[in-house]
Order: sequence, then C-alpha cells, then structure tokens
Amino acid sequence: MTARMRALIEWPVPAPGRLLGVFTDIDDTLTTDGAITPDALQALAALQAGGLHVIPITGRPVGWSEPFAATWPVDAIVAENGAVALRRVANLLNRCVPSTDQDRCKQLSKTYQQDPATRVANYARMQQVLARIEREVPGARRAMDSPGRETDIAIDHSEFTHLPPDAIAHALRIMRSAGMNATVSSIHINGWFGAHNKLEGARWIVRELFGRDLDAEIDRWVYVGDSTNDQLMFEHFPHSVGVANIARFVPQLAHLPRYVTQRERGAGFAEVARAVLAAR
Repeated sequence: MTARMRALIEWPVPAPGRLLGVFTDIDDTLTTDGAITPDALQALAALQAGGLHVIPITGRPVGWSEPFAATWPVDAIVAENGAVALRRVANLLNRCVPSTDQDRCKQLSKTYQQDPATRVANYARMQQVLARIEREVPGARRAMDSPGRETDIAIDHSEFTHLPPDAIAHALRIMRSAGMNATVSSIHINGWFGAHNKLEGARWIVRELFGRDLDAEIDRWVYVGDSTNDQLMFEHFPHSVGVANIARFVPQLAHLPRYVTQRERGAGFAEVARAVLAAR
C-alpha cells in the first residue's frame, strides 16, 4: 500500500510539455450530486485548450454516457469499466459549411473490446446473475441506468438506495462465484465477463486514438478518481490523484492515490486541472 496520500500542493510538477493528458473517473470525481459542476466542465475545456488529451473512464453505461461524449470537451469517454468507447467523428452524411458549428457535423462512434457474439452470450449470462442477486440479497436492486448497459450489470448501493456493507459483500460474492469481474464504485456494484477493466480500457483507447503505448509513457498521464474501482489506476499511475471525498473509501483501498486534493468532487477535479495546467 502507498504509505500515505500527499497533498496535491506537494506534487512535483513535471517539466513543461511533459504531460500528455488526463484520465478521470466521472461519478463523484467530475460530478457533484449526480451532475457535472460548472467548474469541472470549465476545467475539462481548459485542459483541452491547453493541448492535453482528456478521457473520462467510468463504470456508467454506454447509454448514459452518450450525451456527455457528444457535448463535453473530451477526446472520448470509455464506459462500462473499459468495455466500450464513445467519441465524436466526422459525419460523412452531413454537408457542413465551414462557418457553422463543427460539432453539428460530427456523430458518435461506438467501439467495443468484445466482438458481437461474445457480447450477446455474456449479456444473457449477466441477466441471470442480476436476477439472482435481486432474489438473494435483501434490498438489492439493479441500478436505474441499467437499460443503457450493454456489457455489464450494476447494483445500486448509494445512488438512489442504500445497501449495508454485508449486502454489498454478498452481491460481490455472487458475481465472482459466477466467474465475473466485480468492483465497487462510489454508487454502484459493477460486474462483467471479460478481461477488461479501467486500466485495460485506458491502454486500449490510447492505442486506438493515438497509436501510443500507455505503459511506455504512463508517467506522462494523470489519473483522477474517488473510490475502490479506481485503485488499479491509483496503483499504476505515478501521477494519481484522489479528490478529497476519497476519504470515505480509504479503509477499503489496497492502493491509495499518490496525491489528494483539498476539495471534493468537481471542485477537486478543477483543483487538479489547475495544477496540471501549471505544468504546461
């Protein structure tokens, strides 16, 4: 375990031009009370304007992520814990006038890590596990965003309902006994079949978008998160930062972020963005 989280103000700012971009969780990292805050949205725009790549990686479903991938100033959104990527691409069906808003001339591209047959088979298996959890775990209910999920399942533990720790542990046991990967975010318990996760999703999207090897230059990227499903990223990224509300999960983390912000959620992300831009 990392001995302790140091305050973000202690971060040794990399040399100018060294950083390539920022990966970030969404729920309770960019968002506050379920919505992105103006300061966090402005921070995303400032990072892009500063020449940095910006890629949120979330356990949220692809359907939930689509409007944000279409409108936020980001390179892409990787949804469902690394399974699927959304990004804006040129819409060849539209004839665009140069003076118009170019975003109107783009459409969303959806790319998966698993082939269609695998996704269909896995989906059927996951629905059986989801139904079992709802039968066997008292109070367990599928997440409200479940209709938008294609490659995983989610149980709500803190968004619209509250599950005690023993119920969360029970749901995790059921997922893992079925051979699923399972993790806990700040709001959901997520489970899926496949080798992907947030770190594999980051590696994949960097190859897909930029033709680069993330592991060869991981010290040129920053990761920002807030909960247990971010700890794989905290472990691997030298520039890993937790927003202040990570305090809730510290007792459960085997790997802590290297640094922590003073402020929580969207305000904490804006704090990270200011520090990153100072390195430009």
